[in-house]
Amino acid sequence: MVIPRLVVAAPASGSGKTTVATGLIAALRARGLAVSPHKVGPDYIDPGYHALAAGRPGRNLDPWLAGEERVAPLFLHGAAGCDVAVVEGVMGLFDGRGDTGFASTAHVAHLLAAPVVLVVDAARQSRSVAALVHGFATFEPGVRIGGVILNRVGSERHEELCRGALEATGVPVLGAIRRDDAVVTPSRHLGLIPAAERGAEAVRAVERLGALVERSCDLDAVLRLAATAPPLPGPAWDPSDQVAPVEGGPVVAVAGGAAFTFSYAEHVELLRAAGADVAVFDPLRDEALPDGAAALVVGGGFPEVHAAELAANAPMLAEVAAFPGPIAAECAGLLYLCEELDGRAMCGRVPGRARMTSRLTLGYREAVAVAESPLTRPGERFRGHEFHRTALDTEAGPLFRWRDGRDGYGDARITASYLHLHWAGSPEAAQRLVSSSRSPSVLR
Repeated sequence: MVIPRLVVAAPASGSGKTTVATGLIAALRARGLAVSPHKVGPDYIDPGYHALAAGRPGRNLDPWLAGEERVAPLFLHGAAGCDVAVVEGVMGLFDGRGDTGFASTAHVAHLLAAPVVLVVDAARQSRSVAALVHGFATFEPGVRIGGVILNRVGSERHEELCRGALEATGVPVLGAIRRDDAVVTPSRHLGLIPAAERGAEAVRAVERLGALVERSCDLDAVLRLAATAPPLPGPAWDPSDQVAPVEGGPVVAVAGGAAFTFSYAEHVELLRAAGADVAVFDPLRDEALPDGAAALVVGGGFPEVHAAELAANAPMLAEVAAFPGPIAAECAGLLYLCEELDGRAMCGRVPGRARMTSRLTLGYREAVAVAESPLTRPGERFRGHEFHRTALDTEAGPLFRWRDGRDGYGDARITASYLHLHWAGSPEAAQRLVSSSRSPSVLR
């Protein structure tokens, strides 16, 4: 398949990747193009802004969570029918898992055979940007840096100096973005505040980013660069190839709303391919689960920010506490299912109390299941990602173990863990959840 595409990368986090990627998506869409947005790595927040800018789901490309052999097929699945695709990188261009380049932005750019646009924070430097770009352009020969966008440029003279220095590198400058405090996106303890929590304010912020990139970058040159990406061999990933449909169309209720904003688009696609009727509910606002709910999915998000409101919705807490079907919960979902969160009563399905801490727990995990649950069987290996500042105090046996840690809780009806999984890499999770929501007499 021929899909024009490029990867937006940077020398380090904080350089302006999200500003440029989101602005590019919005600006290209404003030209009437269908833009496919993607994010390297496990992050859920940036794809929320990408989705606002593109008008279609933001999708993640993560070789660790989904397997490097699935990166191109997942890309082709998400980008089908689009005019151009924009892939935002993660961290610095060559930063991968541990001390390797695996799952780095460069790794994904290589898997997609995509040119890279390097976003360089030009603040407090001028001629030195050329040395930096030269180093990045020559560090790994398999990665093609096709252009530079200068960010946080202070003045016309500053821009002239940077552009002049970069001529010697042979890497073209595709844009220069001036400092603009009006486009700063607010953050808190785990990064940017999700777009779903900001409502109309997030829509306006994305519009401002699109206008900023439109006036600061050469979009025609960006599109010409994207068009140099070669065809990718198929086939595209197809959720119907990964699971078998369960008869009866069981209703799977998926938590949403401001407290539970973390979800990969492929999860719902796999649930539907497995025969589920997916219904979204909001634990903050709804007082009852969707009619006929046979299974629950409570994914990630920020329940610690909304703990008082979640605790105040006593009817929903009671519904989840008494729910007899299988439940799959990740991170925020784990906190919601426990007995207490920062002293406020939660659902009480997971023994233990959770609390905010000052410590950030972050990283990829290769976990071994040690308990049987709706999604796991003892001895099975799962690849996940952990990212939180809370801790769960419990004496219950764990669901997962890895080299230096243990995590979660599992029983016949509950899979609850801090680990975020990408079900494209473990489609049996969707299959098992839908299958276990039905009577054994109708299962395949």
